[in-house]
Amino acid sequence: MAKIRVLIVEDHDMARMGLSVILSKNPDIEIMDMSADGEDGVEKALKLKPDLVIMDIGLPTIDGIEATRKIKAVNPEIKVLMYTSREDEDDIFDSFKAGADGYITKGATSEQTVAATVAVSEGAGWLDPAIAKIVLTNIRKSTAVEKKRGEINYKLGKNLYGLTEREMEVLALIVDGMSNPQISEKLVITLSTTKTHVHSILQKLYAESRSKAVATAMKEGLV
Repeated sequence: MAKIRVLIVEDHDMARMGLSVILSKNPDIEIMDMSADGEDGVEKALKLKPDLVIMDIGLPTIDGIEATRKIKAVNPEIKVLMYTSREDEDDIFDSFKAGADGYITKGATSEQTVAATVAVSEGAGWLDPAIAKIVLTNIRKSTAVEKKRGEINYKLGKNLYGLTEREMEVLALIVDGMSNPQISEKLVITLSTTKTHVHSILQKLYAESRSKAVATAMKEGLV
């Protein structure tokens, strides 16, 4: 099995080295290079073509969100896992809109960090549990206010994208970070059927990737 090739883009020396040590302990992960600068991180990512870039948001020259956008614009196959202490909802949504494939906080355990690295590199989304709670709480609060004001009907709003009941189930599992094989097993359906549902969901949400579908689902309160 080929190793997961990782580029770390983090401007704080201790955090960068600590993350390198944590990941290097896993025999399936190889640290290709490290960078402490947004622009430099983009250059290294496009040159080295790692499987995964672990990206801080607060970086010199350009921030991690813009760096992610630049990397994805040239090579969308490179996965990006945001690694930050920021828990602001705008940062989360902006990261996914830029093409990020996962979002984990620096307060995560070593085990969670490794798990996120492996999951995102394999094409599954990852949202830090602490972040998910913040986002879902804010969505529920804003939805409750909108309902009281009579601005939207939440239940009808879920169907504005034309998602079927089964597609809603699949979307919820995508948001939970499950891969297609895991979704197939969970819902007891074939892998081919799962792929069909995922393709349909991406089309209906006008999303180019699973990460953007996750961002839309959270922002619109679909899950």
